[in-house]
Amino acid sequence: MTWDDLDAHLDRVPGTVSAYVCRLDAPPTWTRHADAGHYAASTMKVGVLTALHRAAEAGTLELDADVPVVNEFDSAQPGAPRFSCAPHYDNDAAVWDRLGGVAPLRWLAERMIVRSSNLATNLVIGQVGLPAVAEVWSLAGARNSVTGRGIEDFAAREAGITNTVTAADLAALLGALASGAATPGRLASPAGCAAMLDVLLAQEHREDLAAGLPEGTRIALKNGWVRGVRHSVGVVLPDDAPPYVLAVCTTTDLAGGDEGVEDDACRLLAHISAQVWAARHRL
Repeated sequence: MTWDDLDAHLDRVPGTVSAYVCRLDAPPTWTRHADAGHYAASTMKVGVLTALHRAAEAGTLELDADVPVVNEFDSAQPGAPRFSCAPHYDNDAAVWDRLGGVAPLRWLAERMIVRSSNLATNLVIGQVGLPAVAEVWSLAGARNSVTGRGIEDFAAREAGITNTVTAADLAALLGALASGAATPGRLASPAGCAAMLDVLLAQEHREDLAAGLPEGTRIALKNGWVRGVRHSVGVVLPDDAPPYVLAVCTTTDLAGGDEGVEDDACRLLAHISAQVWAARHRL
């Protein structure tokens, strides 16, 4: 299948499908609506992870420090009441089991990525602050992505404060982390970038981009979903070709948005991933 064939296939999808494919530190091989804005869902958690590691390297936070596990957070909307997460809307009972106790920041950050815990995300944001996440996007070279609020901050959402990503910006962020693991980069030290990639490599939700790869293929991955939205971005590490970045964002009428469920949206992302994998030697 050629890139034109893949575009023609995606033209028939009811909604917006955005994509960005590139080797590390190289111009893109294939893009599709790469600067179109999408509701971020959980992909914004990579920016939160990066902000945490940057704070640790700056000495303002300690990754292994225990923080209280609470379920009450300041809204990004000035004057709004504090908000909470709903347990049934989360993906990780392990964090909720610690409610009322404490947990290390490093562990919370891992659960935020590998299980996409919303409660862990808001706890980490409470430590690093939203301006630090905005700085991550800027340093990564993102042009259109914004992390304006925490998860389930409905007062902020109703006030128009939202979280937005593009395929190009997600690729820029993951690409910067992968490149920074080899040489001093814009976002963190090589050791810090490598540690973040290790967390992304441990991703447990593998029903979209990872599902389109041969079994055992390494991919440092973060995905996100709500009803009508399915995004995924990863650095694929083939044994027989250079690494590449693939970001796909979908806002469509396809069935999808359920945690851990292989649905139409997941199958579409897996199909795109398989086509890019087949072209990995000529990206």
